Amino acid sequence: MDLNATRMFVTAVQTGTLSAAAARLNVPLPTLSRRIRRLERDLRVQLIERGTRGVTLTRAGMQFYETTDFGIDSLLKAEDVLRSGQAHYEGVLRLSLPPSFEPWWEMLGDFQERYPAIKVCVYTSERNVDLRHEGIDVALRVGRVVDDSMVARRLVSYRHVLVASPSLAERLDIDSPEALQSCPCAVWSNQPNDESSWRLGDQALRGSVRLATNDYLHLRIRALRGEVVTELPPFLAADAIRDGTLRALFPDHVMPLQYISLVYPSHRHPSSLVKAYLDHCEEYVASFVGLANQGAHAPGAARPSRS
Repeated sequence: MDLNATRMFVTAVQTGTLSAAAARLNVPLPTLSRRIRRLERDLRVQLIERGTRGVTLTRAGMQFYETTDFGIDSLLKAEDVLRSGQAHYEGVLRLSLPPSFEPWWEMLGDFQERYPAIKVCVYTSERNVDLRHEGIDVALRVGRVVDDSMVARRLVSYRHVLVASPSLAERLDIDSPEALQSCPCAVWSNQPNDESSWRLGDQALRGSVRLATNDYLHLRIRALRGEVVTELPPFLAADAIRDGTLRALFPDHVMPLQYISLVYPSHRHPSSLVKAYLDHCEEYVASFVGLANQGAHAPGAARPSRS
């Protein structure tokens, strides 16, 4: 049996289309289609039904996929073990990141300086992408990870900080959390009609919301313009607080903990590239979040932990 053709078939099932499988495996679409047809002839069964919206498994195809998926992954694992012993990292690493994660961009630059033969493809999205279907090796997730099909490595925890420009804070006399209720506010939200509120300690506060967006860089710009009070991750607020263009509000009233985790599919043995990326991120993230927390006066950063 042609193992390469079998791998092409498995990838086509995972991605949903022949074109997506060809792109993931970096082979021409006609070649992939021809190899899968030859595999069907060799097995004397039709494995997939080809349509304009993608591929659909036949009953025989489903049985074949369920049998071969784990086997192909085991072969790739064995190949990777041999390659990792040669201490050479080369290939393509596909990542998913949330928008506005600016410090991660610099970290990826350091990672590729360390491993120059690794090509990095970054897909930016606020949603939790389907790693297996979309061919993502590792995704960065903010918040708790409750998906049993994923392995999560929690890197660090931190707290957001409420900020405003000094001119806005003085003009509106923002001297207590309760004063926020009459202040122009900008909130992070991934729902267009979400009535978001802030939690400070045991208080839930809602200001006069002028802007709701799922882009923290947008929130930072509007705060720097002196228009609104907003919340920012410490690593997006620290520099502006240090240079005095933003002011941290109520540092004694802490916001809830946030978590940064890296996740990858539990059914898949992590490749040497994935392991190198996970380890590099763990080295980096503790230092940048720790320094940012200090600069933003947002207590509560925790040490990296695995989960």
